[in-house]
Amino acid sequence: MRPKKIILCVDDNEQELSVLKFMLSTNGYRVVSANNAHDAIAVFSEMPVDLVLTDFLMPQMNGDQLVKRLKHIASHIPMILLGDPAKMGDSLHGADLLLAKKNCTAHDLLDRIKVMSARKRGPRKGSTRIVHQQLAVAS
Repeated sequence: MRPKKIILCVDDNEQELSVLKFMLSTNGYRVVSANNAHDAIAVFSEMPVDLVLTDFLMPQMNGDQLVKRLKHIASHIPMILLGDPAKMGDSLHGADLLLAKKNCTAHDLLDRIKVMSARKRGPRKGSTRIVHQQLAVAS
């Protein structure tokens, strides 16, 4: 039996998070959840994850900022950003895939996750996983 893929789901909306968790777990994925970006960074740093699925609109740190931080830790992990394209703006995003919540069905999302999680083959040559980043403070 193949080990289950681990998906980190991040959303500040408890109802949407529970729907995602249910949908993914009933389709054979192991789901780890976080209610905010700071918890997601802690979980991502502590355990191996095969894919990150995050909401764009969150307090304190939006989904795009979260993705950029997580990509700095492990750039080879696929990341999907869910949200309203009108609110995301035209700027470049760090996610591997942007999906509009309103136009994306559960079947479409599962298909994309299947493709994205199959693409992960481990760290790229020359990349390292940074667990804790230390910031230099100028005196």
